[in-house]
Amino acid sequence: MSQGSNFVDYVKICCRSGKGGAGSAHLHRDILTSMGGPDGGDGGRGGHITVVGNSNIWTLLHLKYRKHIIAEDGLAGGSSHKFGRQGKDEILEVPLGTIAKDAETGEVLFEITKHGETKILTAGGRGGLGNAHFKNSVQQTPRFAQPGEQGKEVWNILELKVLADVGLVGFPNAGKSTLLSVVSAAKPEIADYPFTTIVPNLGIVSYRGGKSFVMADIPGIIEGASKGKGLGYRFLRHIERNSVLLFMVPADTSRSIKEEYEILKRELDSYNPELMQKPHILAITKSDMLDEELMNEIKQDLPNIPSIFISSVAEKNILELKDLLWKAIDA
Repeated sequence: MSQGSNFVDYVKICCRSGKGGAGSAHLHRDILTSMGGPDGGDGGRGGHITVVGNSNIWTLLHLKYRKHIIAEDGLAGGSSHKFGRQGKDEILEVPLGTIAKDAETGEVLFEITKHGETKILTAGGRGGLGNAHFKNSVQQTPRFAQPGEQGKEVWNILELKVLADVGLVGFPNAGKSTLLSVVSAAKPEIADYPFTTIVPNLGIVSYRGGKSFVMADIPGIIEGASKGKGLGYRFLRHIERNSVLLFMVPADTSRSIKEEYEILKRELDSYNPELMQKPHILAITKSDMLDEELMNEIKQDLPNIPSIFISSVAEKNILELKDLLWKAIDA
């Protein structure tokens, strides 16, 4: 199975939580007591459907074919104040960066950002109270108890937005995958044609003094991506969670470096203006083909953001690029 078919960042699931068990209306009877008081126990809570963060998984693939998630019902209470057993919770493990939404309203319910973080997606019904709760001075032997509360059935969306310190932004074939393969142990598919990367790739980049940061190679932007063209929103949402955006423009672009940066910036701004608040760094890639004179000429027309000429293949200025990125992350 290819990496593309392994990567799933959106699932829509029907969640049915467990029904609460009924309370018991039992009256105490034994060999010595023919008319005892109420001793009915409470019903057990219905099972929740919960979501738990797991830093060891990076896709929602395991939930793709589980369209219906059903938690167990709680059991009824019994005599002698015995509580009914709680329904078993259904636990869904998700990658960090997963957002849960109500499928009908689109409302964001919560997001999972830490390993082990647990949230209830659909709460189970409460168990009914046994008749012992309803005894009072007027009513000594209540012969009734509460039924259990019904569980809920709702459609939810789980959507993954990749969490990384640095997001690589550029048109297809800008050299993003090559850079990731050079600075980290990630091995993305690399070829000299557009859209080699069709899913986000993550790599851990080692830095000075044993430090490290996470870099995400996001599928390449095309003009009109913010309006849904090409991979559209499918990949733009992954950029939202990156602390620093590294814009990558190849030295052999048919447009000017500044013009290409402005188009990339415009696409991000159309999608989500908040992306403009993140630190931007510009890397001019494939610059091993430039001589000093040409580089100086290009420098005259660069946008007013931190910029650097790099070559992943020749490993030119790679450490200097890491310095720039670390400074932006640290800030």
